[in-house]
Amino acid sequence: MRCSLKRFAALAASLLIFFILLHLGAREEDEPATEEQKRRARELALLELRSERNTQSFLDLWNSSAPLNISYQYLVGFPALKKKYLTVGLCSVKRKKGTYLLETLKSIFKQSTNEELKDMVVVVHLADFDMDWNSQMAEEIGNKFTHHIMAGHLLVIHAPQEYYPTLEGLKRNYNDPEDRVKFRSKQNMDYAFLMHFCKNLSTYYLMIEDDVQCSKSFSSAIKKVVTSRGSTYWVTLEFSKLGYIGKLYQSSDLQRLAQFLWMFYQEMPCDWLLTHFRMLLTQKDVIRFKPSLFQHIGLYSSFQGTANRLKDEDFEEDPFDIPDNPPGNVFTSIQVFENYLPIQAYSNVDEYFWGKSPSAGSYFTIVFHRPVYISRIQVQTGSAERLTDYLHGGWLEFGKGLEKSGKGCTNFLPIGNFQEGQFDKKGLESLYDFPVECVRIVVKETQTEWLIIRHINIWTKQNTS
Repeated sequence: MRCSLKRFAALAASLLIFFILLHLGAREEDEPATEEQKRRARELALLELRSERNTQSFLDLWNSSAPLNISYQYLVGFPALKKKYLTVGLCSVKRKKGTYLLETLKSIFKQSTNEELKDMVVVVHLADFDMDWNSQMAEEIGNKFTHHIMAGHLLVIHAPQEYYPTLEGLKRNYNDPEDRVKFRSKQNMDYAFLMHFCKNLSTYYLMIEDDVQCSKSFSSAIKKVVTSRGSTYWVTLEFSKLGYIGKLYQSSDLQRLAQFLWMFYQEMPCDWLLTHFRMLLTQKDVIRFKPSLFQHIGLYSSFQGTANRLKDEDFEEDPFDIPDNPPGNVFTSIQVFENYLPIQAYSNVDEYFWGKSPSAGSYFTIVFHRPVYISRIQVQTGSAERLTDYLHGGWLEFGKGLEKSGKGCTNFLPIGNFQEGQFDKKGLESLYDFPVECVRIVVKETQTEWLIIRHINIWTKQNTS
């Protein structure tokens, strides 16, 4: 009992400090907070949240919390009995101008193959308190997507208003108008209820908004990215830079995320809270992939129908064949500059490796966790900002027979030379007859310029022999 009281007191103190810091962004009504004041308040709150003491307090709370007790209404469809690979979740409310939900659902199904749909379920939370609108929208969805509903690919739910916390008299952090605070606080709860519902439906959960366009085979692209990361720790993977679009979570985190949104529903917008959640679970940096797989198509916001024409310039509707990049470890003999680490060249995120003046014979090696068969490999060096920091001379080779150290292979076969710092070869199957355990880039001649390796992309195929 005494330990429980101590833990509760520590948590209460943590929350109190968090709230005080949050309120540094709240001003008197006649003294609006500037953007700089808002930014500073967010940073101070984040520093306190990230302290070891508070992180443990929050984790203790989540680990001891009982599941949220909510009785959902099924408006269309029912959950599948078999657990899927991916759940696509979205909330929708009645808008003052325009509606994009049906177009969003159409895009999801149109851009997915039958095989992809077998391992995916789409869950729509119609979260408006106007039940007439919910019923009308559910009927339209039922009529338009009957096939997908019958196949278990789509269901529509509603969390009754009685389960929501109070949405009146909320704190006006950052001096947001009262109606704005009410809107974003309810939106946090909409997401919390949706995530709680979806926590056991699949292995991964993808959040999108109700006004987006999807790229072709987006679920396969996501699966490739997840597979390529292997056992590398992550909390959130981002497939769009806009709003709450294209954010991927592991379903095992959804219960805690739902409770986190519920705990702080009136404090700040959901995208701010999600940043705090990611950092509390020790993912410091944003992990965002290009090209973006989702595009915002709405012209008007769901809040008061204000104009909202944001676009993601990295979006590609039919993205070029996304590489497989099988999991592996990366090693180099080139001196690394600051935090531009070797692994950053072997990913789809907007990062790169940067090394100091490589000498002849220097290497950059990827050692795969499992042997693979490679059909294509592409290496891009240099950058638009650093035109001379490319590989002036070198070649690429495949290896087999792991060294005892696990940092390279004992036998290598040359595959081809770099041309002006670039390497891109397809149809590699005819050049080798063994499962590849290593890929190595070798520097041919010493160069005074530094070396940027921007991307290493690898496509694999099944062995048919």
